[in-house]
Amino acid sequence: MNVEEIIKTSKKMPLETRTLIHLTLVHNKLNELASNALKPFDVSLQQFNVLRILRGQQGKPANLSTLNDRMVTKMSNTTRLVDKLLAKGYVIRNVCPSNRRKVEILITEKGTEALSQMDKAVAEAESIIVQHFTKEELEQLNTLLDKF
Repeated sequence: MNVEEIIKTSKKMPLETRTLIHLTLVHNKLNELASNALKPFDVSLQQFNVLRILRGQQGKPANLSTLNDRMVTKMSNTTRLVDKLLAKGYVIRNVCPSNRRKVEILITEKGTEALSQMDKAVAEAESIIVQHFTKEELEQLNTLLDKF
């Protein structure tokens, strides 16, 4: 199905407009598939991203600023995301001993174990998403997207 069929128009669009609409539609579909993969874990894409960032810290704490800087989707509600992960027992939050205004966040063992299961579900969704592309096509697509 092409873009015109999806948005139900017979009007010829400029190539630039068609491309941007197409990218938006693909973005929405990717988010939908990834969100559905995470649904059984009751975790949003943003919460999943926070957990991956914390795991990447390899035991070193991160603060809200670090999380926000490294988020794939920049958000102002990082505190709320951390609060939800805290309620699930996936992270802990400590006040920095040397600077009481600084809050440090660490992933818990429970969070690491849950993230491992989430990784498997997301990997399955990702393989479905890219199944119609060859490795060369994916490399070419990444090269093109890097131009943004």
